[in-house]
Amino acid sequence: MRPDLFRELAMFEVIATERSFTRAARRMGITQSALSQSLKRLENELGFRLLHRTTRSTSPTEAGARVLAKLSPALKEIATEVGQLSDDQSEPVGTVKVTAGKHAADTILWPALVPLMRENPGIEVEVCVQDDYVDIVASRFDAGIRLGERLEKDMVAVPVGPRMRIAVVASPGYLTLHGTPTKPSDISQHQCISFRNGSGELSPWTFEQNKHEITVKPGRGPVFNDGDLMVAAATEGFGLLYIIEDLVDLQLSSGALVRVLQDWSEPFTGYHLYFATRHQHTRAFRKFVEALKYHSP
Repeated sequence: MRPDLFRELAMFEVIATERSFTRAARRMGITQSALSQSLKRLENELGFRLLHRTTRSTSPTEAGARVLAKLSPALKEIATEVGQLSDDQSEPVGTVKVTAGKHAADTILWPALVPLMRENPGIEVEVCVQDDYVDIVASRFDAGIRLGERLEKDMVAVPVGPRMRIAVVASPGYLTLHGTPTKPSDISQHQCISFRNGSGELSPWTFEQNKHEITVKPGRGPVFNDGDLMVAAATEGFGLLYIIEDLVDLQLSSGALVRVLQDWSEPFTGYHLYFATRHQHTRAFRKFVEALKYHSP
């Protein structure tokens, strides 16, 4: 292949995109005359015209459109790859903005950020802790961490934690006074400690056993939007609590809380890092993603 052929094909792609020799020449920093000569040489070599040219417009011929359909994606892919290779040779620098719920921030995000920030001083991290689902594109975040079951289908989702379980717990004193539920439908007859999300809705209590899922409405009781207060209320005997298992590990070990309906608490998909597919990500962001990836033991 003639050494200048690739360059001339790239010139043709710019002319076809701009639909103007004047704009294309300005964009490439060359004269219109030089650009016209290069295109003419390319068409002569190929044996067919690539562009229709008039004094008012420039547009691809049928043959030119077919070439362009293959050429544009190829040039874009090459430019992306070259850019990433160049980026990989330098120290990762940049800001990564991420949103996560409190539990995910404490158990997943922060443990990964400590070594990442120490080893990569050029990476600045901005963390926003909020328990509601966030539209990261509209809110201008690079990524978010949420449970895999709550993610939008058009997002890239990377596992960043193990599978999890829900625990329904209560204090021994509460169970002595009110009895122990033996099936999910008993929940509505009990006092329940509920979580109200930012949308103003009470989070549902969903159970699963042998691939059979059931969602029940919790009974009346105190409502919070903070996990620590919910655990405190359960410990004080104010009702049943539906919560992520490891948030009550200490209370279960000490006997301050007792687990019920354990047969209805099967493991489910854990936390995922999610981000949009349409952005070209920096090396700093790719380093951040790699630091958070979960590797099964």
